[in-house]
Amino acid sequence: MAEYPELGLAGMYRIIKKSGGERVSEEAADQLRIILEMVATKISDQAVALASHAGRKTIKAEDIQLAEKNLLNLIH
Repeated sequence: MAEYPELGLAGMYRIIKKSGGERVSEEAADQLRIILEMVATKISDQAVALASHAGRKTIKAEDIQLAEKNLLNLIH
């Protein structure tokens, strides 16, 4: 079964243009979408694990923030 993107291309065009891009290829917008979805999935996976470890089913903003911080620490 084919996997469909969760994020729309229009938002990717807007993000790149807000950063100063005058013209944006469809391939560039699609590549940004792929990367952002991968990062979002990694953060979400970690947030779910954090909530589960705390004995919760509900993912809180703090879980997302801590997961993002952990991911950034791994990158740097």
